[in-house]
Amino acid sequence: MTKKNIFSLDNKVIVVTGGTGVLGGHFVNAIVQAGGIVIILGLNEERGNAQVEEIKLNGGEAIFLKVNVLDELQLVDAKERITQKYGKIDGLVNAAGGNVPEGILNPDDDVFNLNIEGMKEAMELNLWGTIIPNQVFGPALAKTGNGSIVNISSVGSKRALTRVLGYSMGKASIDYYTKWFAVEMANRYQDSIRINAIAPGFFLSEQNRNLLTNPDGSYTSRADSIIRQTPFKRFGKPEELAGALVWLLSDASKFVTGMDIGVDGGFTINSGV
Repeated sequence: MTKKNIFSLDNKVIVVTGGTGVLGGHFVNAIVQAGGIVIILGLNEERGNAQVEEIKLNGGEAIFLKVNVLDELQLVDAKERITQKYGKIDGLVNAAGGNVPEGILNPDDDVFNLNIEGMKEAMELNLWGTIIPNQVFGPALAKTGNGSIVNISSVGSKRALTRVLGYSMGKASIDYYTKWFAVEMANRYQDSIRINAIAPGFFLSEQNRNLLTNPDGSYTSRADSIIRQTPFKRFGKPEELAGALVWLLSDASKFVTGMDIGVDGGFTINSGV
């Protein structure tokens, strides 16, 4: 008797916002490798089309749609195009987010003169860039009877990190929203749709590279401090998020909702002693 692989994403249609980013790109690859059909949403059209071409050359299936996650009309149009082509949407990964330069407090900046607009922009991108796609795609996921949403949190929502206030507030809001929305959806749809979050530790990406590396590629003092406080004594590799992601999107996590899964090399549980 052949047993079903409950970790498989075969024939599942998964939407990934921010799919052209560093972490988003790895999420896309993980979904394809698990057998899923991936819909890449992002603003980098050149990168998105290149990803699709590479996936197809390797026998996978993907499409790219240029979409701003803060534009509800663009998201609605994307949903209609996806459902017309595939007839369903099984999963949504909200990988769009990150920091913005205006939302960073530099060491010499006056703490009583925060760039409020920059902080708002960082928080809006992370929080509303997650909530709005859920509002648009959620009903289609619920119709499948087994929909799964994966939000992206951060260790910045668990421990106070200097300099990145707007980003951290956005991620902390995602933590609460994930729990709240899980309960509200369950009250209305029972187990037809679930929502969880992954909280990555420190991974080098385009958004944080200037904070963590010098022009010559060496680590900054901030990066050294992070490494010291991470029990594994290294940054994470983007592909190390794949297991948690595929599990949350697959049938293996059908009784899991409202959870925040840390993938951080032990950073958030380390007391430093």
